[in-house]
Amino acid sequence: MGVRLTVIGSSPAWPNPGSAQSGYFLEGDGKLLLDCGPGVLGRLREHGLAPDSVAITHFHLDHWGDLVPWAWLNAYGPPEQRIACAVWLPPGGVDELTSFADRWGNERMFDDAFELREYEPDVPFTTAGFEVQASELPHYTLTSYGFRVSVNGRTLAYSGDSAPTRELAKLARGADLFLCEATLSAGDKDGRPRGHLSVEEALAAADGRVLLTHRPIELPRPNGVPLAYDGLVVEV
Repeated sequence: MGVRLTVIGSSPAWPNPGSAQSGYFLEGDGKLLLDCGPGVLGRLREHGLAPDSVAITHFHLDHWGDLVPWAWLNAYGPPEQRIACAVWLPPGGVDELTSFADRWGNERMFDDAFELREYEPDVPFTTAGFEVQASELPHYTLTSYGFRVSVNGRTLAYSGDSAPTRELAKLARGADLFLCEATLSAGDKDGRPRGHLSVEEALAAADGRVLLTHRPIELPRPNGVPLAYDGLVVEV
């Protein structure tokens, strides 16, 4: 079989009306969710989608926040509605989740809800039937990663969030589809150090087929370049 991408949520850090935040559901030999921002869990349940595994690029809330209600679902929801899965985190991510949970008075909430794992930079790992390689990318001062996800001879590159960098172009090189954020308007530099891309910067990193995402509805649609929206289904 091939590889199918379903866009669960495509919003930037503030949600577009009616849209969930970052969540991208891949189906190949198994089912893998890339990121899990607010609104994603409800959409998964609405459409009966249950990933075998989740991989998180970084700890900004719009990319992982729905792991919180998901943990409550797996702890207290009806057993037939719980979604057991592995969760792959950046280096140090297990301690990060434990720290969050401890502040909320339930230190083991994530450990009890999921099979927690940490990936290593540039070291491929296998989950849900996919081979995944995480590469560190600049995103303000936060440690953040992009993914190359491969199965059945097809490869998806996913930027997560990134400033312009040679490493992003390396991540995208040779991919069958480059799923890339384009949060900024042209010429907007958004901070020092940088954290996001304009359409022009995203396209400069690509060398093939591109799907732009994480774009505020307030900005113009890119001319001639596909833009992700919630519910979009594409073959990789």
